Amino acid sequence: MTFKTRKLATSLRRAIFAAATLSATGAAFAQEAPQPAADVARDAATLDTITVTAQSREQQLQDVPIALQVVNKALLDDVEAEDLSDIDSFVPGLVIDGVQPTQPTFGLRGISTDDFGIGTDPAVGIYVDGVYGGRGGGVLLPFLDVERIEVLKGPQGTLFGRNTAAGAISLITRRPQDQVEARGRVRIGDYGKRYADAMWNIPTGDNSALRINALINHSDGWVQDGATGKDLGGENSWASRVAWQVHFDDATTALLSWDHESLDQNGRVTTGIVPLPPFPMRPPSPATPDEYLDPRKLQTFSDTPSAEWRTFDGVTAIIDHAFGWGTLTSTTSWRQYDSLNHTEEDGTNRADLYVDSQNTEGNRSLYQEFKLAGNNERFDWVAGTSYFDEDAHQTSEVNTNTTTIGNILANQGFAAPPGFPYAPEGTPLLFVMSQIGEANGLPSLLGHSWNEVFYNTLKTRSYAAFGDVIWHATDKLNLTFGLRYTHDQKDFTWLNGPRTATTFDPVLNAYLNAGIPQMFLGGLPPEIADQIMYALTTSVAFIDPPAVVNKGITNRASKAWNDLSPRFVVDYHFNDHTMGFASLAKGYKAGGYNALQIGPAFDNEEVWNLETGIKQSFGPFAYNASLFYYRYDNRQSVRLIDPDPTNPTDIPRFVIDTGNLKAWGADFDAVWKVTDAFRLDMAAEWIDSTYRDYTTPEGVNLDGQPTGEPNFSASLGASYRFDLGDGGALRLSARHAYRGKSRCNEGSSLQGNCGISDLLNVGEAQERTDLRLAWTSVNGLWEVAAYGNNVFDNRYVTGLNTYGKDVLGVVGATVSEPRTYGVELTVRY
Repeated sequence: MTFKTRKLATSLRRAIFAAATLSATGAAFAQEAPQPAADVARDAATLDTITVTAQSREQQLQDVPIALQVVNKALLDDVEAEDLSDIDSFVPGLVIDGVQPTQPTFGLRGISTDDFGIGTDPAVGIYVDGVYGGRGGGVLLPFLDVERIEVLKGPQGTLFGRNTAAGAISLITRRPQDQVEARGRVRIGDYGKRYADAMWNIPTGDNSALRINALINHSDGWVQDGATGKDLGGENSWASRVAWQVHFDDATTALLSWDHESLDQNGRVTTGIVPLPPFPMRPPSPATPDEYLDPRKLQTFSDTPSAEWRTFDGVTAIIDHAFGWGTLTSTTSWRQYDSLNHTEEDGTNRADLYVDSQNTEGNRSLYQEFKLAGNNERFDWVAGTSYFDEDAHQTSEVNTNTTTIGNILANQGFAAPPGFPYAPEGTPLLFVMSQIGEANGLPSLLGHSWNEVFYNTLKTRSYAAFGDVIWHATDKLNLTFGLRYTHDQKDFTWLNGPRTATTFDPVLNAYLNAGIPQMFLGGLPPEIADQIMYALTTSVAFIDPPAVVNKGITNRASKAWNDLSPRFVVDYHFNDHTMGFASLAKGYKAGGYNALQIGPAFDNEEVWNLETGIKQSFGPFAYNASLFYYRYDNRQSVRLIDPDPTNPTDIPRFVIDTGNLKAWGADFDAVWKVTDAFRLDMAAEWIDSTYRDYTTPEGVNLDGQPTGEPNFSASLGASYRFDLGDGGALRLSARHAYRGKSRCNEGSSLQGNCGISDLLNVGEAQERTDLRLAWTSVNGLWEVAAYGNNVFDNRYVTGLNTYGKDVLGVVGATVSEPRTYGVELTVRY
């Protein structure tokens, strides 16, 4: 046994002791309560039982020894949730950045993967009806007929499978029913909000039923371009789902479903926050944080508005067959999507500062799982195998123009010096060359389009075998043993494509033939002159040495990873209302490749999570509490760096690096049904997440420093139902969410996600309050509601785009959404 293993084993023994102590305290509290069990049973305000499938078997929520929060239909309605990014504020520890639905990020307990390249995988697994969602570009989809969402915190590899090192989010949809059912809903709000969805369920025979869902969603956007008045940041999508279920006999059931989404809308809005001098003067470069302005007080200008589109299709077949001793389930899923994300990077509408990027993806995946589950008096068990096959391709583009290239060169010192005979001091040399050429009858060097492209492909094959057994050692004591073996194989390619400047190249050749560039470059050191000519003739964006040397050549790499992830759980039921547990689980995420940097694969991620907790319910009140500690190795993260500090002409870009971290914390959630009409719920998480061993690519040592995750987050909800007799009922709900300020480290300001300056605070504490008032007819067929989200209009700077900070002196910012409100009509049949 290694030192690390001995240490974990010792910690596990301590955790079991802590759980026993904590649970015993809770049991004593329950026993001392003056209300006897019989009275509790007679209490009208008793909590409903919540059934979940977090352990691949149906169980009551309070019997599952996992830190688990369930988001039900009521909460989804309370906050007018349309996709997963609308619920993260109300699930402490969960962070979802859905500003770009084709490139979202998911995080749990401070663990996330924020890379947008296909070379890495997510750390939070997204599952729909047990089907692995795969890459992030195809998982942030509209809610269609969602029954509940289970958010499982901590590694879930044994039960859920690949890439659940941080946890898993499991969406469960409604299955077709054996009776006619229909529902229609229309929502109208400010900023041009128009939303409608419909559901129709109909039996198609004695043993089958069909369920059809469709929705359309549109908004104009809450930002206007300061120059054109055009709306920015709007939504535009439609989606559908068709599910058909057949009961062949008492033992066999099949569910076939098809999901589709079509999205075509404005992309992320970027607001420039650096004061700009009048054209053609350039802003100082690099931009300094002391100059940054508050984007919430500024107009937004853009030269090429951001845009996103995606088409998604998924087909799933789930077949269940019951034997006398267990149930065999086959799950087959095929998913595909194509997407484009065009992002305005400079935050201005000036042609001489123009830079944007574009990410295009195509993805096809196949998932197959066979699972056998059964139980008897002593054991509950699950065993199975799975296979995942993925083909993906990605195109990364940088678009600019030669006027901007001239400014980039000038900002690195290649401008007219004092006393220069041809132009005022500071004028970009490319501008001067163009003026001289034009005076001699040559076309201008400025204003020509410039495009650079980087191509990637990925082939992934993953095999797994898993088993999980709950041994009911006594009527009160359960021991769980789980193990998953995973084999991941990735084949990856890079191709640094040709720079395209179709109209510029012949003009530059004419200038070279006339000897005009040589007039300026001849007096420079040869290596500097070479860099300038390389920038003008080849690339300014994708210039790391392997990409330069191998430009135009397809580079290939292949690697496999193997992993064994165990799970050990002890849970003890002190009485019918109180359960304590302790667990030790390992999480795993396959290694991968940096999509924009040719090089070797980076190692797989591993996390060991130790947890102890208590779950208790009595009458109208229930709560769950847990303490956790984890050690995370080789966490993959994306950072914006200068790829070659010695080259004055390059544009910063994103790379992947790895580091080790650790965290400890506590989760708590509770619900209190005060009366049949009045209900309260709350949830909270406290976490201390720091780096154990991490030095940034810039050489900054962050050992012992915070990872950026806030210490505290919480949510509180309340609802009250007013019975109006024959007039139906009113339900008023209020929800408030709080997320503490980000904990900055020495590398935060460079990434633009924490701190920055006294005038601009990125990562400050955030609050949000949602209200909803709904009237329902006495027969439940009609509902009219009014809602307000973020009613106090709290707006926050969510991040900075420092892509052009050093080379152009421009910085962009993104801001959270303002207050929104509207009305909703629902009709049921």
